[in-house]
Amino acid sequence: MASLPQADFVTELLKKAKTIAVVGLSDDPMRPSHGVSAYMQSHGYRIVPVNPHIESCLGENAYPSLLEVPEKVDIVNIFRRPEFVEEVVDQAIHLKVPAVWMQEDVIHEKAAEKARKAGIFVVMDRCILKEHRLRFR
Repeated sequence: MASLPQADFVTELLKKAKTIAVVGLSDDPMRPSHGVSAYMQSHGYRIVPVNPHIESCLGENAYPSLLEVPEKVDIVNIFRRPEFVEEVVDQAIHLKVPAVWMQEDVIHEKAAEKARKAGIFVVMDRCILKEHRLRFR
């Protein structure tokens, strides 16, 4: 059976996903994490902020870590520097999250491979807003 190109998997993921935990979401409207998350929220996704330095963002309670999010998450969207990615991926594996999305310039091959081996779909070095816009204008 021929495998679908990754783009088709991304389309399916964005169609099926409902809840996105955004690790590193800033409550500063000028930060990319805030703008991207506001866009995704405006397109029907539930955004769960994960940042130990904020109480809430975009009308949602924030959690200090992924492990403390009390609900099922479909995508973990990572807005952290690469050196912090592996810990987030380990938490996603522990929670059996179906997909990990590393934003543009967030590249960590070892963590991505670890996630794939755990059965998690990985998108790396791509913007979820741009990918959504491309597919669902």
